[in-house]
Amino acid sequence: MKILVTGGAGFIGSAVVRHIINNTQDSVVNVDKLTYAGNLESLADVSDSERYVFEHADICDAAAMARIFALHQPDAVMHLAAESHVDRSITGPAAFIETNIVVLMSFWKPLAITGLLLIATRKIASVFIIFLLMKSMVICLMQMK
Repeated sequence: MKILVTGGAGFIGSAVVRHIINNTQDSVVNVDKLTYAGNLESLADVSDSERYVFEHADICDAAAMARIFALHQPDAVMHLAAESHVDRSITGPAAFIETNIVVLMSFWKPLAITGLLLIATRKIASVFIIFLLMKSMVICLMQMK
């Protein structure tokens, strides 16, 4: 399976990418804007894998995301990109609203409605559980600590 991971250079995203590459036969397309939270050094041990591709892109850029989807044709998406530092939300709330709400509703939701993909992520305490649903069937359940 080819999995597109948004925010794959962030703290949680990089752990997910490393887990997939090191423990499965799946391929990863990592899409990250590399803002203050992104760090490609955390992916150094998997960056040379033939099953890993990095795309430097902003998930808010619909044209870039359409190009990436067309080029890589992922089977599933783990949407982990988000503005997450609370102190930054106070000084710049627009970026948080755009990235965390508007993009999800305007770009990802229509993709899910087409029946191609439905994804839900939820962070509970120190456990991150990712549910991937495709065509109303659970195809993957991964638990990261």
